[in-house]
Amino acid sequence: MHPKLLSIKDFSYDLPEDRIAKYPLAERDLSKLLIYKDGNISEDIYRNIDQHIPSNSLLIFNNTKVIQARLMFENYKGVKIEIFCLEPAGEKQDMVTAMAQTGSTRWNCMIGRANKWKEKILEKPTPEVVLTAEIVAKTSDAFVIEFKWEPEHLTFAEVLEHAGEMPIPPYLKRNPDETDLSRYQTVYAHHEGSVAAPTAGLHFTDNIFEKLKDQNVQCDYITLHVGAGTFKPVKADQMDGHEMHEELMDVKMDMIKSLRQNLGTNPVISVGTTSLRTIESLYWMGLKAKLNPKYSLQELEIKQWEVYELTESEIPADEALKALLDWMKKNDLEKLVCKTQIMIAPGYKLKIANALVTNFHQPGSTLLLLVSAIAGEEWRKIYDYALAHQFRFLSYGDGSIIWA
Repeated sequence: MHPKLLSIKDFSYDLPEDRIAKYPLAERDLSKLLIYKDGNISEDIYRNIDQHIPSNSLLIFNNTKVIQARLMFENYKGVKIEIFCLEPAGEKQDMVTAMAQTGSTRWNCMIGRANKWKEKILEKPTPEVVLTAEIVAKTSDAFVIEFKWEPEHLTFAEVLEHAGEMPIPPYLKRNPDETDLSRYQTVYAHHEGSVAAPTAGLHFTDNIFEKLKDQNVQCDYITLHVGAGTFKPVKADQMDGHEMHEELMDVKMDMIKSLRQNLGTNPVISVGTTSLRTIESLYWMGLKAKLNPKYSLQELEIKQWEVYELTESEIPADEALKALLDWMKKNDLEKLVCKTQIMIAPGYKLKIANALVTNFHQPGSTLLLLVSAIAGEEWRKIYDYALAHQFRFLSYGDGSIIWA
């Protein structure tokens, strides 16, 4: 059955409110770890994850950094209006350039209490910066906001640090606090641009990385900026009525070479669904480059259902990655910066990854569909076990390693 025909109600389960982790544990690596392999389930803690990963494995992490994308303004009556920064406005503006803007910038944003915004410009003064916001356009699902600030020499990244709040998930049903500034961020976060954390990585510590190094486990990094679309609920009865969110990925040529060197020799393990979506997208981009070496980078981008239409043209993963590397050399690119809209759902077979490290996801979500694509119907067994054995769920909750 084509994944378009899947009914989202078949991927739901009862998640009691008290099983949602509202705050992180005091120590990152004390979170519980469920291990699913060959149909068997066991459990441990993240501090011992090195014992469940074979020597010489390749772990792929997403080193995106969460920006303080939540800006709280007040109108002339003192009513709070929330502006949530989604992504830079304009086709050609990448995240690095957008965060380095000084004086002014335009972003696509969501607005809370937009009907209360009557004046032309809202102002938010802080001790470090005076920030103003003006609506310049309305799109189908967002507003284009022009931000201006004094002093003008500050970058937008610095402005958000001074004036913004950490955008913790809405299902936590609380305001962010000081703890979230560090804990809703991985210890290896580097490239600013996400409005949600790649939560599978929140459990990893420097101590874990040392233990992985001791057993020759390789760690490599991609960057995929997580958008607010990751929380977008599936409202359609069938998946063909749901539009998958696009996310911006940034992948270096050396990382693709590392992937290719490990294929078929050492296990490739994705830490997080964003890492998985990225490396699986690389396979299909390579396939498209093989089919048509003249494609532009935009034409190589993966659309929502495209991979299911390309299955008749499948080639070995090694060949696909080689074609992608050859295409990059031909186009004089040291890295790929492009969008992916890949939908990984039951019926999809992993091309690159052998296992996934991930948290426990919301009922009826595209993330749960992704887990089901790997575990099959066993996803229910995994989630039933987690519920029965007091695992904590969602972003600040416990996690799992699921082998395909």
